[in-house]
Amino acid sequence: MRHLIATDDMIIIKLGGSLSRSDTLVDCLNAAEKNYQGRAVVIVPGGGAFADQVRLAQQHWQFDDTTAHHMALLAMQQMALLFKGLKPDFVIADTVAAIKDQLVQKKTVIWSPNIIELDSAGIPASWDITSDSLAAWLANTLLAAELVLIKSAAIDSGLSLQQLAEQNIVDKAFCYFVGQAAFKIQIIDAQSLGTRL
Repeated sequence: MRHLIATDDMIIIKLGGSLSRSDTLVDCLNAAEKNYQGRAVVIVPGGGAFADQVRLAQQHWQFDDTTAHHMALLAMQQMALLFKGLKPDFVIADTVAAIKDQLVQKKTVIWSPNIIELDSAGIPASWDITSDSLAAWLANTLLAAELVLIKSAAIDSGLSLQQLAEQNIVDKAFCYFVGQAAFKIQIIDAQSLGTRL
């Protein structure tokens, strides 16, 4: 008999890809592990430098956005492997069903997004949709209680989500993906991690 997950205690933590350019990434992973013990935790990786290479390749070769979207998802998959390399006790899961299976086993999960599943969900191929919006989609799909986006940029807590999107702190589609969200949303900078997580 399959056990049910207490979604009212589930948290999705998206770690910005730019965090991988400093030791802050390890601090964020450690904080996620330490501060959320006992909760169902899913970590969503940004694409980071891997996604930056996709942007450069598209600019050079002028291939279509669907190809770029799939390559950017592969960038997130590469980052998931990096996270796993840094935190061997965490587990990688690629589909919603696989995430649920691992959470039942009380594992901290790193999401490695499945291209076929996201295509089937109708996620548009657009640079307006990055790992921010994909994390929101996952939080909605898993009925999570909370979504936390951890950024390398300074965050003005007085700004609305729309203003954060206008400043490119979150992607342009994020407000749409959280429009009907039942979960709590936090957007914080990595430097304040110790006091906010």
